[in-house]
Amino acid sequence: MHEAGEVIKSTCFLNSGMASVLTVMPDGKSVEVGLIGKEGFVGTPVVFGFRTSPLRVVIQADATGYRLDVTTLRKFLAECPELEKQIQRFAMVLAMQSTQLAACNRLHEVEERLARWLIMSHDRIGGVTMPLTQEFLGQMLGARRSSVSVAASVLQKAGMITYTRGNVTILDKPKLTEAACECYEVIQRQKANWQAETN
Repeated sequence: MHEAGEVIKSTCFLNSGMASVLTVMPDGKSVEVGLIGKEGFVGTPVVFGFRTSPLRVVIQADATGYRLDVTTLRKFLAECPELEKQIQRFAMVLAMQSTQLAACNRLHEVEERLARWLIMSHDRIGGVTMPLTQEFLGQMLGARRSSVSVAASVLQKAGMITYTRGNVTILDKPKLTEAACECYEVIQRQKANWQAETN
């Protein structure tokens, strides 16, 4: 969708699928610090008057959405203050999610992080089967491929998922949610609190 440091040329309101927000290091390695689904918007820096982002945003699952060039979006924002306010609120949710995931990647075991990532992805994609490779999951979680393989094996043996080459299927979402670190619940609780404040 857009590359770190490059000028953002278009923005997108997702209708389906999922986008990953990645922090990219100087050596090219990256780690996921946010997920955007149909609840979200890609291109938040533009709303605050910036032309670039320090983050890379990529589509992770088949997605559809409404793409707007930056000039058109800014025109709409000027005409619709409520749209601007809603995007700003989403930007706050995304920032909160990013700070929680940064702590998660540092403090929690790969198995807990994998369970959390699968639940968050399921919330955004909706389907129980996701096309995911160990290499991809390792990049998203900032973990070695071998560590992801072990973590996926543990979750599979516990009956929470099935993992075949390139595909993960969630079998027991409640159990997988219990296996996830507390970060998932922390994010959900804060989102609910903010939602209650705006109603």
